[in-house]
Amino acid sequence: MKMTTPVVPYIPESAPFTNEQRAWLNGFLAGMFSAGPNGAGSPPEAAAASPAGTLLICFGSQTGGAERIAKALARECPQRGFTARLHPLNDYEAAGFAIAKRVVIISSTWGDGDPPDNAVGFWNWLRADSAPRLEGMEFAVLSLGDKSYSSFCGAGRKFDERLAALGARCLLPRVDCDADYEAATKAWGAALWSALATPTPGPEAGTTPAPVPAPAAAVAVAPPVPAAPALVPAAVPVAALPPARLPAAYTKAHPFPARLLKNVVLNGPGSAKEVRHYEIALGGSGLTYEAGDALGVSPTNCSELVEAVLAAAGSTGDEPVALEQAVVPLRLALAENFELGRPPGELLAELARRAPAAEFVPLLAPERAQDLKTWLHGRDVLDLLLLAPGAIAAGELPRFLRKLSPRLYSIASSAKAHPGEVHLTVSSVRYEAHGRARKGVASTFLADRAGDIVRIYVKPAPGFHPPVSAEAPMIMVGPGTGIAPFRAFLEERAATGATGKNWLFFGDQTRAGDFLYEEQLVAWHRTGLLTRLDLAFSRDQAEKLYVQDRMRENAAELWSWLEAGGCFYVCGDAGRMAKDVDAMLHRVIETAGGRTADEAKAYVQKMRAEKRYQRDVY
Repeated sequence: MKMTTPVVPYIPESAPFTNEQRAWLNGFLAGMFSAGPNGAGSPPEAAAASPAGTLLICFGSQTGGAERIAKALARECPQRGFTARLHPLNDYEAAGFAIAKRVVIISSTWGDGDPPDNAVGFWNWLRADSAPRLEGMEFAVLSLGDKSYSSFCGAGRKFDERLAALGARCLLPRVDCDADYEAATKAWGAALWSALATPTPGPEAGTTPAPVPAPAAAVAVAPPVPAAPALVPAAVPVAALPPARLPAAYTKAHPFPARLLKNVVLNGPGSAKEVRHYEIALGGSGLTYEAGDALGVSPTNCSELVEAVLAAAGSTGDEPVALEQAVVPLRLALAENFELGRPPGELLAELARRAPAAEFVPLLAPERAQDLKTWLHGRDVLDLLLLAPGAIAAGELPRFLRKLSPRLYSIASSAKAHPGEVHLTVSSVRYEAHGRARKGVASTFLADRAGDIVRIYVKPAPGFHPPVSAEAPMIMVGPGTGIAPFRAFLEERAATGATGKNWLFFGDQTRAGDFLYEEQLVAWHRTGLLTRLDLAFSRDQAEKLYVQDRMRENAAELWSWLEAGGCFYVCGDAGRMAKDVDAMLHRVIETAGGRTADEAKAYVQKMRAEKRYQRDVY
């Protein structure tokens, strides 16, 4: 007889229950309605295959990295005797998070230490005064981040600390991973399985051990907890996990040497900016991409900066440096393998030890973290070396530097419109700071140093794509270089014949100098592909004007698009623009939709859950 999946009833947020009560009831209903012949949520053979019980794996992922790690962990669960349940963090209610016994959280950090979009709702719930006590839970957190940011792994740290404050017990210390996280995640995974399997006493309940630097993860293990009863939601079968794209031959570790076909400035005369359009050939790579994905670019450092660093270190540049697969001269290693931008913490700490009179040393005190952040703004490795000449010998320098990482850029083309090519829209970063000219590593590499060859790979973005429905209205907010993915979205919709309406909010400083892709956008508006094109050029009038102002002016129509199932997209600066746009979206729902602040918040949360509110912010 053919088995069917039961429809599980669900307690909505509007029901008159507390968060804890609603989570418990949803877990109870899921367990009851998913029960198999033995009444325990699965047939006997499935229960026998998972003697260790259930492991709830939750992820917060903006660009897909944390989600991929979570899915890989879920696929490994059956080999370890566990049944995996896999959910984005915002699905905490459907996952029965409040009554889960063993939980793993894998999350990146976005913006200024914020959770990714698919974890914002979870964090709002977890940090609220009404959050449930979690004494019956054991948990582990893997946090992804980038040490070049002061809010390194901020989201994972917040989750870790809040879970402990609510009484949950930490299975093993949190691991904070830098941009190159492969080795760290592998070590963390091994430590996790060991902690889950070893019945030795762990830390006192309600406390969180200090985070362990990746990749070496010291493990605090706790006694095993009995498997969760049938009052939890049904497990997501590992075989039912969405199939990952086939791995490309060319990856972050092994980028493809692609031919750079076009490099043109998009700005008009008099612009204060330098935004360039790049076209790159994919022939022979086998690389494929979808509208919304990102392109990784592996840059090299500016030769003038390399020579200045060598001079500050008293180096000839010929000193040998042992890399993973070769020994190369220091000059080449600094050019191709090490970050020379924002000084890493390891270099700061070592210079403080060797040159305690250096001006930045007092700022290393924990209570002066903000002062240190301000002082570091605009400074690089060379600035540090010049503060303490000779303190670090040339041969030692690589020990205190971070690996030069690829930079990710939103793809500005549809593969259907430009087969065999990929396009980028990149602002060249050039500025003066502390008496010296500075350059963005990858942006000026593309503009000035790449020549004919660019080493690239594709980074899929599972949470940022055009609407699945060809009829759904699409609303895009992309000022400045945030236009990039929306050029791709519109090309995609034109190529597929999608019938849904399209609305673009675009802005920059001046129309004459900064109307990126003006000819193409105006033509799309004329033909009707762009149903609406609303522009906000901040310096073309006495009072500054921004995209969120245009949203406010058109609140009634914007609300009608949302009510018609419109999908809302944002791309650009996370620090200010994206927050202002999000605040305006809530305001539009309140004013034009006649909702209270709490109702507007719930409306936006529902949009996120339905994948109708997606962001690509940085």
